[in-house]
Amino acid sequence: MMVALSSMAGYGIQSMLKEGHRHLSGLEEAVLKTIDACRELSAITCTSLGPNGMNKMVINYLDKLFVTNDAATIVNELEVQRPAAKILVLAGRAQQEEIGDGDNLTISFAGELLEKVEELIRMGLHPSEIIIGYTKAINKTIQILEDLVEKGSENMDVRNKEVVVLRMRSAVASKQFGQEDIMCPLVADACIQVCPKNPANFNVDNVRVAKLLGGGLHNSSVVRGMVLKNDGVGSIKRVEKAKIAVFAGGVDTSATETKGTVLIHSAEQLENYAKTEEAKVEELIKAVADSGAKVIVSEAAVGDMALHFCERYRLMVLKISSKFELRRFCRTTGAMAFLKLSQRNADELGYADFVSVEEIGGTRVTVVKNEEGGNSVATVVLRGSTDSILDDLERAVDDGVNTYKSMCRDGRIIPGAAATEIELAKRLKEFSLKETGLDQYAMAKFAESFEMVPRTLAENAGLSAMEIISSLYAEHASGNVKVGIDLEEGACKDISTLKIWDLYFTNANVSNDPFQGSFLQFITPTELM
Repeated sequence: MMVALSSMAGYGIQSMLKEGHRHLSGLEEAVLKTIDACRELSAITCTSLGPNGMNKMVINYLDKLFVTNDAATIVNELEVQRPAAKILVLAGRAQQEEIGDGDNLTISFAGELLEKVEELIRMGLHPSEIIIGYTKAINKTIQILEDLVEKGSENMDVRNKEVVVLRMRSAVASKQFGQEDIMCPLVADACIQVCPKNPANFNVDNVRVAKLLGGGLHNSSVVRGMVLKNDGVGSIKRVEKAKIAVFAGGVDTSATETKGTVLIHSAEQLENYAKTEEAKVEELIKAVADSGAKVIVSEAAVGDMALHFCERYRLMVLKISSKFELRRFCRTTGAMAFLKLSQRNADELGYADFVSVEEIGGTRVTVVKNEEGGNSVATVVLRGSTDSILDDLERAVDDGVNTYKSMCRDGRIIPGAAATEIELAKRLKEFSLKETGLDQYAMAKFAESFEMVPRTLAENAGLSAMEIISSLYAEHASGNVKVGIDLEEGACKDISTLKIWDLYFTNANVSNDPFQGSFLQFITPTELM
């Protein structure tokens, strides 16, 4: 009897999978439910697309509050569980890691494409035919994008501030609309300062952000060096033309101790032992001072006795607990970090024009600065009234820095403000009419998907999307390929007069990489995957 019950417990695929599994197959279950899940995620992000995108309030599992329109932050804190929607999240994350911008467009455009897929499936097209049509459309899109590149933009100087600000405005304005004229020069200054001889080796980690409560964005500045959010140890708060000694092992009496046992028979021996230890610490500190150092930087603890002798020899003492910050400090000053407190050679010391402790908005910070350059690290000091505002300003700076990194790799630009997307839609529709197979319907829907960008920009700005799209098509049909949306006036204008440009590198990556290897695989039925 037990054998009979066991044989009836599962049959077919149920006997292969563990208890609690879910098995979806066919168009209705697998494909359409997948599309619906991705569309819901896309609906969340698309309302935050563009300069007028709305902020979202997200509370994560730690009850931490986020108020932002940054899609990467939103989807990361949402903790999406649906596997299909998670693929879209991963596509956006890959875009963010590779380019640093365009993650919202990646997710929103993917959702729009999948919505068109649902329409095609209900028309009777097979998913494999849709994939073929979409693949052809992607390849054609890359070709058209190359035709839309502004002539002469490939010969850009990444150290020309005006040129850098022009290419950076769109990315920064999408996070801080109306503040881009203040923020872009700050970010451009910081990036140009730390740009290496070969711009292709630009490292985004070399541009740091220090967020200080109080004041406003107009109080923000760029420091040629580092801003440490901690006070100096001791009474010496400012040193000019300072040579710097860095010790990772700490500045304490433990530096003189050895592993062993000392047997003391009398109070006199105890006193002599203490004096010997004190003399040894003084000898080490004096040796550091004699080497020319004016500042000692420690990663570990700074002992009271050691601090006393540092004060005696007029040495400023800083404590940097983070080993990553210590590495950046060494990069900034050119110092070499040593484990043990000891005398150092002059070529092992770092240098800074001045190291000073300042109070900014009630916060004590240590500024390490080189006026004449020679830094490999620059810091953007952001001022704001709340932590949420400062976090959002930091995201705008990150987008600007990543845009600079992209333009170091490829500085070509294309028209912004949805001008490129409408031109792509127009040309792809014309191209689809020349095809004869069923995949022409998929190509036409792919072209229609580009209308999502002007429609979303218009809706987020409170404009009539139908009127804007119709006007754009009319202008582009007459040959004005640079006509986009002026969101402030609610009209279509030539973007070359508005100076709204997008990087070709960002848009080419959005149009190509995230789709071919990610969510397109999910629109096939289960039996074809």
